[in-house]
Amino acid sequence: MPMYHGEQTPSQRVLIREVWADNRTCSPAASGPMAKGRIAPDLRPARLPLRRPAVDEEMAYIREIIDRYPWLAMDTEFPGCVARPIGSFRSRTESNYQNIRCNVDLLNLIQLGITFCDADGILPPGCSTWQFNFKFSLNEDLYAQDSIELLTQAGIDFKKHDVQGISPLYFAELLMVSGVVLNDDVRWISFHSGYDFGYLLKVLTCKPLPTSESDFFELLRTYFPAIYDIKFVASSCDNLKGGLNKLAEQLEVPRIGPEHQAGSDSLLTQATFFKLRQSYFEDYLDDDQYLGVLWGLGTGVSGNAGGGFQFGGSPHPGSMSGHGLGGGHSMGRLPQPEFEAILQ
Repeated sequence: MPMYHGEQTPSQRVLIREVWADNRTCSPAASGPMAKGRIAPDLRPARLPLRRPAVDEEMAYIREIIDRYPWLAMDTEFPGCVARPIGSFRSRTESNYQNIRCNVDLLNLIQLGITFCDADGILPPGCSTWQFNFKFSLNEDLYAQDSIELLTQAGIDFKKHDVQGISPLYFAELLMVSGVVLNDDVRWISFHSGYDFGYLLKVLTCKPLPTSESDFFELLRTYFPAIYDIKFVASSCDNLKGGLNKLAEQLEVPRIGPEHQAGSDSLLTQATFFKLRQSYFEDYLDDDQYLGVLWGLGTGVSGNAGGGFQFGGSPHPGSMSGHGLGGGHSMGRLPQPEFEAILQ
């Protein structure tokens, strides 16, 4: 179970704060029983009707806590995959990157979940997790139909995303001055996250992803200097396999909130990472071995095919949690001639 600073009562519960563009108070997206221990009351003043967008208020609070809680677990929800690269590639990892690139360039982010904690895995008092909901229209944006169906079943309200979703451009402006990115002191925790970081770089730069894999990682290191990928870390442990849910089950980490929503998934990512570090590494990870190593990209193969690759990484298409290849719009030739549509 999660650990918190301060005092708690049995009735107190951890909240995932759901953020939209125009809501005046941010509703709890999920809750669950807290661990035994102590938790301090939420130090923020009572919420009153706001004159500024709710996302501004939440980012202002994040700027206040980032120095004390600089470990961030992250997850995204995005509309699947609709294209694949064709042609010859120097390596499987280069093919993987081009798969990320063509889909991220074509598609738009739906949700971003971030959970904050300190180096010991202790969560801040009150709210620890934010779920940012972005503008997304089923009438205008590309998507994979099977992924949209899965996300709808998970409770994502696409009508609300269309009307009340946050502008990615405006969110990028806030994120750039939040202290969350471009900060050597921030540690990012992820799971098989090449697509996740690809979408974040697209949002932050307002540009398509770099053409080459090496340029992608140079840009990634600029915005996110320190990243742990749980899938790579777990690959060095006996009998730990599978996706995030399977790994959490093996480590007896409970989920709080609905699966396939970014807030809940980021909270599970945070709890799983620290339970893994405690159970298999005596609460210490060798940064020379594990920091900056993601799963699935790069030039240095470690382990068997599809294993970790030195600074880089992403899910192989079809292995993302809840996001398989296929579905979506039937498309002709994509704007870049080296890519083709996945037809139904």
